[in-house]
Amino acid sequence: MEWTPLPRMPQEKTPPADRGRVVATIIFTLGLGVLLPWNFFITATQYFNKRLSGPNATSNSTHTPKDYNYDSWMALLSQLPLLLFTLLNSFLYQWVGERPRVAFSFSAIFLLFSLTAALVHVSMPSDTFFSITMATIWFINMCSAVLQASLFGLVGLLPPVFSTLFMSGQGLAGMFAAVAMLLSILSNADESSAALGYFITPCVATLGALLCYLLLPHLEFARFYMNRSSSGDEEKLQELLGHSDVLTGDKEAEVQFTNVANETRRRSSIPAVFRKIWLMALCVTSVFGVTLSVFPVVTVRVETVYRDNPAWERVFTCVCCFIVFNAMDFAGRSAPSLVHWPSKDSKLFPVAVFSRLAFVPLLMLCNVKNTRLTVLFRHDLAFIAIMALFSFSNGYLATLCMAYAPQLVTFKDRETAGSLMTFFLVSGLALGASFSFLLGKLV
Repeated sequence: MEWTPLPRMPQEKTPPADRGRVVATIIFTLGLGVLLPWNFFITATQYFNKRLSGPNATSNSTHTPKDYNYDSWMALLSQLPLLLFTLLNSFLYQWVGERPRVAFSFSAIFLLFSLTAALVHVSMPSDTFFSITMATIWFINMCSAVLQASLFGLVGLLPPVFSTLFMSGQGLAGMFAAVAMLLSILSNADESSAALGYFITPCVATLGALLCYLLLPHLEFARFYMNRSSSGDEEKLQELLGHSDVLTGDKEAEVQFTNVANETRRRSSIPAVFRKIWLMALCVTSVFGVTLSVFPVVTVRVETVYRDNPAWERVFTCVCCFIVFNAMDFAGRSAPSLVHWPSKDSKLFPVAVFSRLAFVPLLMLCNVKNTRLTVLFRHDLAFIAIMALFSFSNGYLATLCMAYAPQLVTFKDRETAGSLMTFFLVSGLALGASFSFLLGKLV
């Protein structure tokens, strides 16, 4: 019996080269831009606490300084909008285009940072300053939530190495902010001028990240992978069409072909995607929950034992808390480009993730100012060593979680997986920020 061959689909084009690694640089820059708001506010904790305890920071006629608990409120009001709007983005991304979401978010963050910079030279009551600062933190992180979820979805369309680059960029954001703060401390400028220069820096960086994003669709390498999201799993269809069983009328092969063809026309539901990535979602929640429960609320209270060295005491928190954390976090986020261990199927992976709980008591038992606990790790080097392991494991395990999750679903579901993982990442941040109130009271 003669058969008529089905028309063959054209062979899929070979992926173009990322000339000059321009796309890689842009993805890295976008990762940097996503976490700049959080890192610039968290690193400036000394500036905000000092201003809130200044001459206007009085709660009654006896001029008793008011305790605003800035660190805990900043952490909580950063993570709640991230949680709420990341969840919203997980359901609404199909109705709102990615480009307007990202462009609006970057623009709003730029304007809000400009407001923060302008307030440096504006004198006002501390209650008013605290309220404006908290509102600014809320709205900046609301935009950051939409921005982060959108960009994780975009990065999920690219080869897995770009997820590592994106996470590495996020790690550098913290280092970027910490170095900027150190330079402002060491500068000869007065405090107001140094703070103004510090907050202008993220304004410039945010504009640069927006321009990089707008350039991305004009690059051939990026277009190739971004356009694949609308064409489905062509490679599967091509493979099936190339088998003679389909062409000769084999019923089982025809059923398989039909199933794959239908799969390319629809995305899986959110619960269906979650069932495939739930372990990675739980792991990333744990990683960031542990981190935010003690950083920076507990870690910024650790003091140097060299109290007779004013120069070192002045920069101790910036160097040993923020620079050590961000440098090792960046190293951890970059390490998966060299090695992926444990693998996504290994039982050791969740064990490694949940073992990070040990860092909570370890950091609480360092040389914390006015602590109620027994200090076991008094020396600066002990604190630096614990912080280094704490931050490296944060960056390394979080990056593996975000890189592994898209590999567990079909190509068309990778954007959904990226958005869901971002939601659980932020859930961990919010959970950790909530626990920070309790841990801050315990020490």
